[in-house]
Amino acid sequence: MKFTLSWLKAHLDTTATVDEICEALTDLGLEVEGVENPSEKLKAFTLGYVKHAEKHPDADKLRVCKVDTDEGELQIICGAPNAREGITVVVAKPGVYVPGIDTTIGVGKIRGIDSYGMMASERELELSDEHDGIIELPSGDVGDRFIDWLAKNDPSKVDTTIEIAITPNRPDALGVRGIARDLAARGLGKLKPREVTPVEASFQSDLTVSIDNDTLDGAPVFMGRLIKGVKNGPSPEWLQDLLRAIGLRPISFLVDVTNFFTYDQNRPLHVFDADKVKGNLRVHRAKGGETIQALDDKTYTLQPGQMVISDDNGVQSIAGIMGGADTGCTEDTVNVFVESAYWDPVQIAYAGRALKINSDARYRFERGIDPAFTPEGLEHAVRMIVDNAGGEVSSVVVAGKVPDVSRAYKLDAKRVISLVGMDIPESTQRQTLTALGFRLEGDMAHVPSWRPDVLGEADLVEEVARIASLTKLVGKPLPRVAGVPKPILTTLQARQQMAKRMAAGLGYNECVTYSFIDREAAAMFGGGDDATMLQNPISADLSHMRPGLLPGLLRAAARNQARGFADMALFEVGHAFQGGEPGEHHVQIAGILIGRTGPKDVHGTSRAVDVFDAKADAEAVLAAIGAAAKVQILRGAEGWWHPGRHGKICLGPKKVMGVFGELHPKILRDMDIKGPAVAFVLYPQEIPEPKNKVTARPALVATDLQAVERDFAFVVDADVEALTLVNAAAGADKALITDVRVFDEFIGGSLGIGKKSLAITVRLQPVDTTLKDKDIEAVATNIVAKVTKATGGVLRG
Repeated sequence: MKFTLSWLKAHLDTTATVDEICEALTDLGLEVEGVENPSEKLKAFTLGYVKHAEKHPDADKLRVCKVDTDEGELQIICGAPNAREGITVVVAKPGVYVPGIDTTIGVGKIRGIDSYGMMASERELELSDEHDGIIELPSGDVGDRFIDWLAKNDPSKVDTTIEIAITPNRPDALGVRGIARDLAARGLGKLKPREVTPVEASFQSDLTVSIDNDTLDGAPVFMGRLIKGVKNGPSPEWLQDLLRAIGLRPISFLVDVTNFFTYDQNRPLHVFDADKVKGNLRVHRAKGGETIQALDDKTYTLQPGQMVISDDNGVQSIAGIMGGADTGCTEDTVNVFVESAYWDPVQIAYAGRALKINSDARYRFERGIDPAFTPEGLEHAVRMIVDNAGGEVSSVVVAGKVPDVSRAYKLDAKRVISLVGMDIPESTQRQTLTALGFRLEGDMAHVPSWRPDVLGEADLVEEVARIASLTKLVGKPLPRVAGVPKPILTTLQARQQMAKRMAAGLGYNECVTYSFIDREAAAMFGGGDDATMLQNPISADLSHMRPGLLPGLLRAAARNQARGFADMALFEVGHAFQGGEPGEHHVQIAGILIGRTGPKDVHGTSRAVDVFDAKADAEAVLAAIGAAAKVQILRGAEGWWHPGRHGKICLGPKKVMGVFGELHPKILRDMDIKGPAVAFVLYPQEIPEPKNKVTARPALVATDLQAVERDFAFVVDADVEALTLVNAAAGADKALITDVRVFDEFIGGSLGIGKKSLAITVRLQPVDTTLKDKDIEAVATNIVAKVTKATGGVLRG
């Protein structure tokens, strides 16, 4: 959004400097992106007086001029047709940079005669495109600065231009008046009244407008006035200067008026050549396939549902975006129909994007203009046209009605102070909102129609804070809490932190992977259904919520292996999703080990990772997050685990705290993983909450009674799992038995076919009294009985 300083002062009575205005605008949220001061490039030019001019002796079109300057008389050779004696000119002395020709003036010799400067034209100073001759000034003293003369006689030529960035939520700042209103609220001046005297109607318009019923939601109101007998032509100099200053090319007065109000009041308008309109105007939706040649001389094919304005000949304007060339104004236009309408922002945005048209009208309508200003904007434009181009005006033609956007929100002064953190008196808060156009009734603030972004009480707080300036906010330390503060982390959050620390301590590298994976990978791990499918995925490979953490870790491992890293230990702590509804997720702690335990060495200590590495790490992480030491290892995990090389860590048949083991070879093949791969997945929610929630470590429980170990060897069928035997022995006496370990397996020999021998060590730890032989024998008998019942085995003789 560009505007000039003089344009701003047409709305704001202020004495603030450009720097003060720019600083205030940026602080108000209207960031200044650039400031152009034309006087900077013209400050070296001075006025001179040509006291003598004669033809160059060796060139018909050159004249040798004697020019009085502030440095005395200079000889300047000039080829302009109007270079003559007795005129006041603009002089560029040697060393002066001329912006229009990108040249620094020096002392030169032209056809054998020295020239000590240059007399400039308007194009050479970038004041206009005029270059038929040098500048002739009607007044001015020799030696005066040219910029001082311009400031006094033609200030628009040295008017400072300011460009600001507009955020999508501030459409009111797309007009100079909206910017002036913000500055006035900040205290940089007083907002000037915006009044217009409507032109009295001379006749009833024979051109009418209608809006189809199915279009009223997108075009609630359409207003216009017919003006007969206007005289179109070039705009007044002041209007042309304003438009050029912001980068617009003056076209004709009628067109320039619409451009002026687009930037002045954020009120896009359109002017039809009434003599080219056949019949009446109708606002409706396109059927699809209609074409229109727009004012940018491009032909557009309309899509079904897009809003258009048509006459009896067809579509004449793309509603709220761009008018048509067939009914556009030319220098021969004498009768015009001035349109002022309101269009739905969303529908304009859809149509503009589909047609790929970027126009000032679309830019403003899709962000939201002031619907209540529709009739007043029309009267402003009609008044300017009649005052400058003449004509008789009809009564107002209206279709539909102005939409009611009134709304009000409560202003809680204490809440504002609490949220902003600044002591802003209630009177100041009310004064701020009033200056911004809000109407206050008690503690209710009625939102002005030009602020579609204000949609709640929080927006009132933002407006007060914005005008008060958050740069005045003083930092205050938080109050100190007496004593030891209560922990703010939940038990689950604390367990996640402890798990990360332990996994890192075990040598794992942490991964953070997407919560989304592809359907195929999700299906391998029990997911991939419609409940976890994303409606709008960012990629085809990220179409489903992950059912677990292992797919992401395996994908990361495959990428690392593809880059030459064969051995790795990775872990992740995050959410897995069993459904698409809130609450259908749980936290997992997952780790994978791939390759070997370390680099090869002469001692042969390096080996391939196995299921017991995963088991040890899983138990270490569980111990770190407070799981019980005594657990059961059971079979029966999901299908992505190796059927014979995995275990579920349980507190009971239904209380699973985690799973460890080798991954199924099919999974490794499908995920492109090479070499052995073991993993663990833990479920921290399944660990019971500690009864004593103090953060201090519990007292060490030590006993002075000696532990006893007994060995047993059982002959069992070859298909009996060692785990079944271990679990049976451990259940013989849960109070005394603290550990059961397998230390030998023997197959063949005298055992016969289909049999094997498993040897275990059972450790008994007394608590109250030393164990006697009869106590040990009783436990041993119970162990034999339990194992025999569970496995069908017998004690080996």
